[in-house]
Amino acid sequence: MNDPTSKPESEDELAGTEQPFVAHLMELRDRLIKALVAIGVVAGALALYPGPGALYDLLAQPLVAHLPAGATMIATSVISPFMVPLKILLMAAFLIALPVVLYQVWAFVAPGLYSHEKKLVLPLVISSTVLFFMGVAFCYFFVFGKVFTFIQSFAPKSITAAPDIEAYLSFVLTMFLAFGLAFEVPIAVVVLARLGMVSIDQLKAFRGYFIVLAFVIAAIVTPPDVVSQLALAIPMCLLYEVGIWAARIFIQHTQAPEDSETESPAKP
Repeated sequence: MNDPTSKPESEDELAGTEQPFVAHLMELRDRLIKALVAIGVVAGALALYPGPGALYDLLAQPLVAHLPAGATMIATSVISPFMVPLKILLMAAFLIALPVVLYQVWAFVAPGLYSHEKKLVLPLVISSTVLFFMGVAFCYFFVFGKVFTFIQSFAPKSITAAPDIEAYLSFVLTMFLAFGLAFEVPIAVVVLARLGMVSIDQLKAFRGYFIVLAFVIAAIVTPPDVVSQLALAIPMCLLYEVGIWAARIFIQHTQAPEDSETESPAKP
C-alpha cells in the first residue's frame, strides 16, 4: 500500500518557489519594456530632428571630406537610401539610450548582490560605458580622417571614388565595434585580477606578449593600412597599463568583508 503522506511531501517539494520565479520574470519584462521605450523615445526624437538623412550625412562626413571634388557616395540597392539611414537612426538611438538600458540591467541584478559586489559591478558598468563611447569618439574624430587621407593618397588619378553607402555603413560599424571593444581592455584586466584569475605580477609579466597580441588583433580587424593598425594597437597597449594600475586600486576597495578581515593583521 502507498503511504498516504508520501504524495503531499512530493507535491510540496517546490512549494513556494513558483511566485518568486514568476515575480522575477515579471520584473525582467518590465525592465526590458522600459529599456525598449527609452530606445523608442530617443529614436522618435532623432527621427524628428535631425532626421535619418542628416544622421547619415554626419556619419559619412569624414569620408566625404576626403573624396575628390565632385565625387559622391552611391546606393547600389533600391532600398538602400531608406534602410541605411534607418539603421543608423536605430544605432544612434541605442547608443544614446545606453545609460538607461544599463541602469535597467543594474536595477534588476542589484537586489541580489552583496554590498561589496555592488561596489564591484556599478563602477564597472559606468566605466565600461564611458570607455566604449571614448573608443567610438576616438575612431570617428581621429582615426577616420587619418585612414581616409592615407587611402586617398594611394588612389590613382584615373579612378573616381564612389563608395557604396551600405559598404560604408558596414565599415563604420566594424570600426566602431573594434575601437569600442579595444577601449574595454582596462575593464577586462580589472575583472580578471579581481576574480583572482591572474595576479598583478602576472599581468606585468604578460606585458610583452600583450603588445604582440594587440598588433595581431589590429592587423585582423582594421583595414590593411598601417595608420588604422597603429591607431588601434597603441591605445590598447596604453590602456593595458591603465588596467594594471586600476586593478591594483580596485582590488583594495572591493574586497569582501571576510577577505578584509583575513588579510588584516590580527589585533592583540
